[in-house]
Amino acid sequence: MQRIRTLPELRQASATLRAGGRRLALVPTMGALHEGHVALVEAARRAADAVAVSIFVNPLQFGPSEDFARYPRDEEGDLRKLRDAGCDLVWLPDVATMYPPGSASTIEVAGPAEGFEGEARPGHFRGVATVCTKLFSQTQADVAVFGEKDWQQLQVIRRVVADLDLPIAILGHETVREQDGLACSSRNIRLTAAQRAIAPLLPATMRDALARIAAGEASGPVLTEAVQRLVEAGFAPDYFALVEPETLRPWQSGPGRLLAAARLGDVRLLDNMALA
Repeated sequence: MQRIRTLPELRQASATLRAGGRRLALVPTMGALHEGHVALVEAARRAADAVAVSIFVNPLQFGPSEDFARYPRDEEGDLRKLRDAGCDLVWLPDVATMYPPGSASTIEVAGPAEGFEGEARPGHFRGVATVCTKLFSQTQADVAVFGEKDWQQLQVIRRVVADLDLPIAILGHETVREQDGLACSSRNIRLTAAQRAIAPLLPATMRDALARIAAGEASGPVLTEAVQRLVEAGFAPDYFALVEPETLRPWQSGPGRLLAAARLGDVRLLDNMALA
């Protein structure tokens, strides 16, 4: 497994991995890898001949009051997991490599980037779209794999790739969950023991709400009751909304996606589930 920190080395390694028509898959990450990330690497290996993983905590997608400095970092532990998962190349740029002095270009996204995370974290999707587009260009990957846990992010990336005619396929992978149903996340380790015991109520409440809506109950009252249940349990919900899967417009009928974000203490949990 190659560890690469400079762009010239990356371009050479990527060209070698893609030689002879071989396909290269990219898994973009911010490190602090868990079982969900390992599942993405395994999916990438099924989709291509070689797998590259990027580890870069992207300052451009954090707001001034967010947890950039506290975001968990464990490079050596991440590298061990990637080696065990069969990764071929790890791209480990620093901030100066990704955003050299004088950098002045970013990508603005509307459409699926509006509302929800886009409203709660102004500028977040500008940072996501910019760094992912740079990673696609740097690695020249043929396919990139993203987890569905960050559903809005996945739709934003698909929109950017389609709008900018980028020559890369975007694959989503179903959310990987802990045994009690909580979606795997690098931030889960910051939950206290008491908070961790409460956290599975978020996916449980989501499943209950979706079952009731699928059975014919009106979505408005069901979602309102669900939010109240979370508040009474100690959550501070940012949103709990049923939307169209691709556009993220309010759901009317047909396929739907329930998006949820709620805080437990200073940890913000995200989740989403499909309306069957």
